Amino acid sequence: MSDTFIIPTLSTERLVLRAPGLQDAPQHAAFYASDRTNFVGGPLTAELAWRNPAMELGHWALRGFGRWAVTEKGNDTAIGIVGLWHPMGFPENELGWDLFDGATGKGYATEAARAARNYAYDRLGWTTLTSMIDPKNTGSAAVATRLGAAFDYDFDHERFGSIQIWRHPGPEALT
Repeated sequence: MSDTFIIPTLSTERLVLRAPGLQDAPQHAAFYASDRTNFVGGPLTAELAWRNPAMELGHWALRGFGRWAVTEKGNDTAIGIVGLWHPMGFPENELGWDLFDGATGKGYATEAARAARNYAYDRLGWTTLTSMIDPKNTGSAAVATRLGAAFDYDFDHERFGSIQIWRHPGPEALT
């Protein structure tokens, strides 16, 4: 754990990945109020959803990496949360993506996840990454496939039950 930490800002062609913050709480609340969050621990009340931006920042402080709030260039309103994740109970470092309502179907998850994966490999020196995907979450499986990931093994998570672990290609395979 660090007394201070820096969350870098990443940019892609269309997106900015920036530090999550309190300004993102309304978008988290709207997202977690929907049934779309069945795969990620929701639905949640606004009070419980408020804790998510705090949890995302806490992960950065505790692990030195985490997930970014994703925005479209020129607009600072969060459209999702994407990045690197390894809370207690996860078997390996994960690359995860959650897009908020209205942001799906545009390739944003793939674009942002690719930037986060590049950061993990190029800046953190990681050699492997996984994504935990509910077997019924065909949208996330499609994003993982577009990123070159493939099903690796099943994992029994204490809250989410049976989850598929998808393995991303390592940095040597991406050059």
